[in-house]
Amino acid sequence: MSQLQRVMIANGLLVMLVSMFAGFMLMFNLLGGFEIWPGKILEFSVYGTTQGWVRAHSGGVTNALLVMAIAFALPYIRVSAFQEKFLAYGFIYVAWSFTVFYWLGNASANRALTFGDNQLGESSLISVLGFLPGLPSVVLVVVLLIIAAKGILSNKDP
Repeated sequence: MSQLQRVMIANGLLVMLVSMFAGFMLMFNLLGGFEIWPGKILEFSVYGTTQGWVRAHSGGVTNALLVMAIAFALPYIRVSAFQEKFLAYGFIYVAWSFTVFYWLGNASANRALTFGDNQLGESSLISVLGFLPGLPSVVLVVVLLIIAAKGILSNKDP
């Protein structure tokens, strides 16, 4: 296994860990706290909505699996050394930027979907911080997937 694959898998696992924390936040949001004994809930509130925590949890898992899948496929993707690094670090960036987007989007009225106000709510510093890292990722992930698909479909020998 190459060092690039190790870095990708490690980052995929860390994104997965953060998505598991989002799962805890989902549970706390649904229960209104934490069950410390059967039937006894230590009540507290967490920011965000149930739907937002579902997205942060499931989206994080999906992005983590994407990074790890590409890591395992990397030896079979026939691209230049530069493109291989671009794929590896690009997918890592995408996974982390979407993770930040999910968490901060759940904390903002406009869901961090735009710089300014939108039909969901008003813009804030939190929404801008959630939107900024994710914005390039919506294009970057398409470019990365095209490069990877072309590399897999190339006629070059392994």
